[in-house]
Amino acid sequence: MTDQPSPTPLNLIADGRRREMAVEHILFGTIRFLSHRHPELLDELEGSLSHLWDKSEGEERDDEAVREIARKFIRSLRAEA
Repeated sequence: MTDQPSPTPLNLIADGRRREMAVEHILFGTIRFLSHRHPELLDELEGSLSHLWDKSEGEERDDEAVREIARKFIRSLRAEA
């Protein structure tokens, strides 16, 4: 067994961001595909935004900023329809 160096904090951040981008792409594509067949899906998602919150703590927490990002995604999907 070979000893591999521990990942640096920057590598961990970069890997996390890459995973986030990949998941975002897959989810956005899935929602796009489904919303073309079921347009009411976007209404349901939009109606659920009041339950969306920021997991950050303290002054960094901004629930409304998280909801606005979701609204932008939904507006983008509606524009494609």
